[in-house]
Amino acid sequence: MTVDLDVEELLIMGDSNFIIRQAQGEWKTRDIKLIPYRQHVEDLSKRFKSVEFRFIPRFHNELADALATLASMLPYPRNVYIDPLEIQIRERHDYCNAIEIELDVQPWYHDIKRFLKTNEYLEQASRDQ
Repeated sequence: MTVDLDVEELLIMGDSNFIIRQAQGEWKTRDIKLIPYRQHVEDLSKRFKSVEFRFIPRFHNELADALATLASMLPYPRNVYIDPLEIQIRERHDYCNAIEIELDVQPWYHDIKRFLKTNEYLEQASRDQ
């Protein structure tokens, strides 16, 4: 996708130190199955003015996980411009900002309990017939 969009500078972040070091050329790729992938990365890297591989420790990769999830959910439409994604770092998770307290509501299991009672009543009625 970055090639199709004529991206010139690329920052690739990953939480596998092993893979990032191999992509940077710092460590050799010895697994025979991985060598073609390493070569492909090297060939693709030549298409950019600059490519940087950055290791992000797993305990710091919440953003990477969120972006990977987003990327897997969206199909890439060829020849269509995609606006850059603006990311704001907040002090707490966004879902904490969105939760509103509702007073006098039923407990979380209310609908399940009602469903079970309704089905229990229907089963008993069908047995009695």
